[in-house]
Amino acid sequence: MKVLKFGGTSVANAKRLVLVKDIITFSYEENDCLYVVVSAFSGVTDMLISMTDIAKENSNYKPLLKDFKQKVNDIAEELLSSSMLQSIKSELEENHSILENLLSGVQLIQEASDRTRDYILSFGERNCAYVFAQYLSESGFNSEYIDARKYIKTDDSYGSARVNFHETNKIIKEKLNKKGKIYVVTGFIGSDLNSGRTTTLGRGGSDYSAAIFAAAVDAEVLEIWTDVDGVLTSDPRKVKNAYPIEELSYAEAMEMSHFGAKVLYSPTIRPVREMGIPTKIKNTFNPKHPGTLIHHTNTKKNKIISGLSAIENVALVTLEGTGMQGVSGIASRLFKCLANQDINIIMITQASSEHSITVAIMQEDSLTAEEFLNEEFAFELNRKLIDPIRVNNGNALLAVIGENMKNSPGVAGTLFQILGKNGINIEAIAQGSSELNISFAIQQKVVVKALNAIHDAFFLSEYKTVHIYMIGIGLIGNTLLKQIQENSESIKKTTGINLCINGLSNSKKMILSEESINIETYQETLRASSDVADIEGFINKMIDHNHAHSIFLDSTAIVSVAPHYVRILSNNIAISTPNKVAFSSTMDNYSAIKEAVQKYKTPFNFETNVGAGLPVISTLKGLIDSGDQIQKIEAVLSGSLSYIFNNFSSDKLFHDVVKEAQKLGYTEPDPREDLSGNDVRRKLLILARESGLNMEEDQIDIKNFLPEGAMEASSVEAFYSLLKDKNDYFKNKIETAEASGLKLRFIATLDGEIGKVSLQSVAEENPFYGLSGSDNMIAFYTTRYNKTPLLVRGPGAGADVTAAGVLAEIINTSKFL
Repeated sequence: MKVLKFGGTSVANAKRLVLVKDIITFSYEENDCLYVVVSAFSGVTDMLISMTDIAKENSNYKPLLKDFKQKVNDIAEELLSSSMLQSIKSELEENHSILENLLSGVQLIQEASDRTRDYILSFGERNCAYVFAQYLSESGFNSEYIDARKYIKTDDSYGSARVNFHETNKIIKEKLNKKGKIYVVTGFIGSDLNSGRTTTLGRGGSDYSAAIFAAAVDAEVLEIWTDVDGVLTSDPRKVKNAYPIEELSYAEAMEMSHFGAKVLYSPTIRPVREMGIPTKIKNTFNPKHPGTLIHHTNTKKNKIISGLSAIENVALVTLEGTGMQGVSGIASRLFKCLANQDINIIMITQASSEHSITVAIMQEDSLTAEEFLNEEFAFELNRKLIDPIRVNNGNALLAVIGENMKNSPGVAGTLFQILGKNGINIEAIAQGSSELNISFAIQQKVVVKALNAIHDAFFLSEYKTVHIYMIGIGLIGNTLLKQIQENSESIKKTTGINLCINGLSNSKKMILSEESINIETYQETLRASSDVADIEGFINKMIDHNHAHSIFLDSTAIVSVAPHYVRILSNNIAISTPNKVAFSSTMDNYSAIKEAVQKYKTPFNFETNVGAGLPVISTLKGLIDSGDQIQKIEAVLSGSLSYIFNNFSSDKLFHDVVKEAQKLGYTEPDPREDLSGNDVRRKLLILARESGLNMEEDQIDIKNFLPEGAMEASSVEAFYSLLKDKNDYFKNKIETAEASGLKLRFIATLDGEIGKVSLQSVAEENPFYGLSGSDNMIAFYTTRYNKTPLLVRGPGAGADVTAAGVLAEIINTSKFL
């Protein structure tokens, strides 16, 4: 025997009832019973509630009643033949007449008791089950309409009646056991055992009805058919990567339902759990999907956590004070006071010092709770034995649920770490000794961020989604986007990281989106955007998105972005930047960023500030962290100057070599920015500070190698003209070097606390002698590497290598978010 339950979306209209019939056809066996429990047609229950409320206010409910009748009649007409429709017409009309009389009575006395409401609401399920039973009969099935009020017996707690299982089970077993029969049962309703009056079973009542029948007949399985592919790992409206859970234990299902899983209701689980009846959650619109199986033990051991659930709009009520310590009965009075006001406690936490007790309740009850607790503890409050009762609204309760947690050390540690990395503070926490559930309260405004961060951290998602926001789409930024587009799939496969672009800005326009921006068409999207580029506005929107695992990329070379770094870090958004401005400005700015990184534990990566894609900063950091001491740094730090002097010889004009470097994209549009040595000085300054020196830019001396007047030329063209005119000046330098077997190299040196940048002639034994192309080279002389330096060498210029360095930084940062 099977029990199948179909919810409101499954029976919304005639077309969907045809789908339900097809599912029943697949499950039906002639030598067995099949119980089909149905909810009301979609939207009908809301109509009945509205009609009751309107009638109670002595307003005109009849237009809505007309719509109700029309909906029922339309479905019946579409499903049934004219002869069948004619045969049941009087039954439907009688039901509608009774309903109309009830509503008229409510309007006359302007009152609707819970008992009356239950009776009115019963018309939803009764109409649906009755019409559908006739449809199955016409389709060739031996079906029978079952009014559950004759079988499910309850007490008189109208609105949420308690079931008398002894009487209910007895009646169902005795009267509903014919083989080959399909019983179409009304969900949600029962009747008072003593008076026979209609009752309803509360939230999720139709599911509960199905479970009651399943337990009574000892069904082989209970199938709950809904509009999703099973119980999901989390709420898909908040966690885009949520997916159906293959298996749950009864205990896990109970926890998930308590914390708001919409396709599960706690009362549903109890009857089937007691009888050991497996329960399946299936999708009416995707019947081939296996759905979620709920049974005694979750056999899937590959997941530590089965799912995440959340209850929003929660208040934390705290009773605290030194007068509570060692005093018995405080907790009892607290719980009794709230119970007397029908306030449900969702979570309890108490410090072992007995100094405080915190309970979580629904926010709508917080004012009532505060009022009556102040009355209950007036004596202690007046004598300052306890502090004023504290009510903290605007919270959400999250539950991390899974049977496998008890066999997996470190779950709580991982949970707290991932929340901390994303700047999410835990307000209160509770965990039972069964280790089935870790519940904690956080501010409601970060609930989506928390759910996504936890979901990714425990590998409930196939990939960790990292949200990228980038300002500056010049040569490096555009190249980086192309590299992300070309390599996103391989990055997913090798690292498990899904890079999602959520914000882009150039100097004119910006776009920000909760969903991923299409990299292929981002330029057209930017051009069409109505949002004018605004650094502060961009950052505000990025913070408002509040995504877990976010990285901000500053791919500009401007000063105005860096002042926002501390604020970005304080919102737990990581930063990656090739922009040297921040760390080569004043020492105060440098220190402020470093302090923010330490305070907020948010990654700040700037490897590409020095040496493009070369591991210069990380190598230096590794030396210092391991206890080594920097004695001296010598370096060729400009890819453009390296190219120029690696290609300059006595048979070439210096003017031509610089032009060639500019054409290849190695220099800035004005090559004097490279030839001045200022960029090299900034890079050396960063290395000096990362070595532990408190140094400002003007403490590093630059020895100018250009002829007089070059830097003052009125334009780039005038500058090139001067280079031609001064060809002998450069020819003399190169011929002098070549005559001695030397080569010219533009070298930055940090010796102790002395920094300088200059053009030098180096001999063959010098490590810089063999440089070629646009290579950079950094030589670290340390306590350990005091005779032969530690060398880092490779391409030091070009958008490709710089963008690749930023991309590598993003991936590495993502692993720690």
